Amino acid sequence: MNITVIIPTLNAEKNIAELIMSLKSQSLPPLEIIVIDSASEDRTTEIARGLGCTVVAIERAEFNHGGTRNLGAEASRGEVLVFLTQDALPVDNNLLQNLVAPLAANPEIAASFGRHIARSEAVPPERFARLFNYPDIPMIKGKEDLPRLGIKTFFFSNVCSAIKKSSFEAVDRFPERALTNEDMAIAAKLVLKGYKIAYVPEAAVWHSHNYSVSHYFRRYFDIGAFLNGNERLKGYSKAESEGLKFTKEQLLYLLRNNHYRWIPYSIALTLAKFAGYRLGQIEDKLPVRIKRSLSLQKNFWR
Repeated sequence: MNITVIIPTLNAEKNIAELIMSLKSQSLPPLEIIVIDSASEDRTTEIARGLGCTVVAIERAEFNHGGTRNLGAEASRGEVLVFLTQDALPVDNNLLQNLVAPLAANPEIAASFGRHIARSEAVPPERFARLFNYPDIPMIKGKEDLPRLGIKTFFFSNVCSAIKKSSFEAVDRFPERALTNEDMAIAAKLVLKGYKIAYVPEAAVWHSHNYSVSHYFRRYFDIGAFLNGNERLKGYSKAESEGLKFTKEQLLYLLRNNHYRWIPYSIALTLAKFAGYRLGQIEDKLPVRIKRSLSLQKNFWR
């Protein structure tokens, strides 16, 4: 299957060359790599063009998680759209082949996503989050799984994902203006239209972040606001029960591995996520200036 890889970038000079070279050395190399750059101030676009990528330049204020990726799709020639982030590095040279294999094997599968493996510098709570959300067990999800999985049926990550272009167009692409979770939004549209989504742990990328507690507060404010504006998805959400399960298992992980000093941080992180999420759920009652101060995506609130 012909693959177009689409990568949104902002000041990605540190990672972009290694990522592009890794993609070009894949066992199933891409037909093309499209970089959508948000006015980087470093050598990101120069490096990408020098390595043979198509570069689409946009103003930084124009960036949007949904619309920016749609721009890449519009410029693509591949049968399959692979979306990566600039900080996701393939674990091996079989990433693309493994990622698209379910799409080629089963006409019911419209999309797939890969496993995130924590980098060596990841702190223990971040390593646990990768293990919890991205296990080593493959899965195929469809509409029939909604009673059992609820909103987790739509769990899908554009850090490393693949979507058949025909299916992408059939559900009218990503939401053009998405605060966050554009990947969950399109996964929901695919599943509710009758398509299936595959989780492929053999398609793995190195990807993790040691974000601050305040960063997670803002991120979960955006998630809460996203769900608040999506009535269809909100009906499937049981975020509090899933969060409680995550918190319990994270504390057990830290205890079992003698990471005692990370327990206060883990508790603070949980409280910040919960507070941010709850505030996001009432964003329609908040003034725009408050929403801008609470959100990671400040340009969204215009």
